[in-house]
Amino acid sequence: MTTIISFDEGEKNINWLGLTDALAAGHSLPKAEISDSFLYRGKDTLLQRQAWIDGLGIAVKSATVFPDNPSQNVPMIHGAVTLFDDAHGILSALIDFHLVTKWKTAGDSLLAARRLARPDSSKILIVGAGTVGRNLHAAYSAVFPDAEFTVWNRTQANAEKMASEIDGLKVATNLEQAVGEADIVTSATMSTEPTLRGDWLRPGQHIDLIGAYRHDMREIDNTALTRASLFVDSYDTTLDHIGELKIPLAEGVITREDVLADYYSLDRFTRTSDDQITLFKNGGGAHLDLMTSRYILDQWQAAQS
Repeated sequence: MTTIISFDEGEKNINWLGLTDALAAGHSLPKAEISDSFLYRGKDTLLQRQAWIDGLGIAVKSATVFPDNPSQNVPMIHGAVTLFDDAHGILSALIDFHLVTKWKTAGDSLLAARRLARPDSSKILIVGAGTVGRNLHAAYSAVFPDAEFTVWNRTQANAEKMASEIDGLKVATNLEQAVGEADIVTSATMSTEPTLRGDWLRPGQHIDLIGAYRHDMREIDNTALTRASLFVDSYDTTLDHIGELKIPLAEGVITREDVLADYYSLDRFTRTSDDQITLFKNGGGAHLDLMTSRYILDQWQAAQS
């Protein structure tokens, strides 16, 4: 019988540190085969992302995006992750799309922060007060439980709403000042023009970039890229696909060799000095959905035994 894991059921059994350990373990297996496909009907889209990792299994993450739904009080995005076992390709589980996306996205960044951010980081700035920003607060709190969190958002009212929902969260009104004071800056915005400036950075910081996912999107400027040591989750899903790196690579601001490692070389995710500025680009990818889904299923099964 196929296991069906809802959002609430799945969240009962998982934690951020366990997930990042699972992501690290997944990258010790043979490199994933991944692909994406799209179908369209006017403005409506079916997106499917699939991954196959020898030793872990197969996942197909399907999402429907219907932009007119909100006008009818229906959420815009729906979906599920279909998980197949590695040995025989048998259907193992159907897992809620939003559960996998939440934990994969923030967990991806948290794995890098666990290895690159200074362990004594005590001030964390979240740029962007959306759903991902809220998830980042939860994720980073697991590794830096005593840190002081601040949020900045282009529309201040949204930042204030987020702060009203999370105990101890402060609102920044001056982004330059907030960046300068932070030990970790984690950004999840939909910006196509850089919001963060390299001139604002100071030695010892860790910068985590999540929001840009299209070829024309960027959250940080060229100066930051030349000042920082650069890391990505996957060369295959970032360098030629996301404006954050694709544009400066095309302009000759940085070279591919400047991107020091991706998660398939986790041993190179190290901070070489307290003054080093590290910068991580979270690009996502179906292989991370597979690793996250497998972790969710394993923890669910353990809870049932």
